[in-house]
Amino acid sequence: MNLPTVPEPSPRNNASHPLGDDGVVIQLQNVTVRYRVPRERFRTFKEFAIRRVQGRVQFEDLLALDNVSLVVRRGEVMGLVGANGAGKTTLLRLVARVMRPTLGRVVVIGRVAPLLAMGAGFHPELTGRENVYLNGTLLGYTRQQIEGCFDEIVDFAELRNFIDAPLRTYSSGMMARLGFAVATAVMPEILIVDEVLSVGDIAFQEKSAARIREFREAGATILLVSHGMDTIRKMCSRAAWLLHGEVMEVGEAEGVVEQFEKFMEVD
Repeated sequence: MNLPTVPEPSPRNNASHPLGDDGVVIQLQNVTVRYRVPRERFRTFKEFAIRRVQGRVQFEDLLALDNVSLVVRRGEVMGLVGANGAGKTTLLRLVARVMRPTLGRVVVIGRVAPLLAMGAGFHPELTGRENVYLNGTLLGYTRQQIEGCFDEIVDFAELRNFIDAPLRTYSSGMMARLGFAVATAVMPEILIVDEVLSVGDIAFQEKSAARIREFREAGATILLVSHGMDTIRKMCSRAAWLLHGEVMEVGEAEGVVEQFEKFMEVD
């Protein structure tokens, strides 16, 4: 069994573009992210705290992103491809402003709607109705905006008969539908999508894909992660391939997907 060799990163990935020049709305400049994690597992937080005070906890650094530079322009649909652990979700979290880089600079222009995890920001003891207001507020909507699109959210999620039931009674598919409906109720300037098109039933997947296409046609900037290469080909104008935290290739979606698929082939 012959494993493919690791190609050198493309030098053009480190090109620098002035923010705003040519409509640039997302820019990562020499970004590195390191996670500091304990070398051993602890059964309880108490055990960890005691060992930490005693100076007996050893840490190691995990490099999630390594000197990454990338630009995305207004109205572009940029796909991110790579195997699990390549750094795709970490990159999305940086753009969504839910974390900061260890080194480097991340600049984003515009309101961001992150679809990083369906149901993130929901509270299981609150009703669906209450969670719409809670999640909408966390996404930056005003109460007036939420009230104005509340019925549309409920109808899109197909939860009219369950909207006043506690969220803990919802199935994972119901929570996914509600989370997607809230996050996309108002068209964002930048939409971040992490494997959302693979959750829920087939009907919901088609429905969510149609809404994302509407955003694309309306000129929203979209950053999309998917393990479905057909999705990247169909929906993205450009793509970036990540490998072990490095950007290996950036270019037209079809060409990047082809290079990624060739690399993943095992003889």
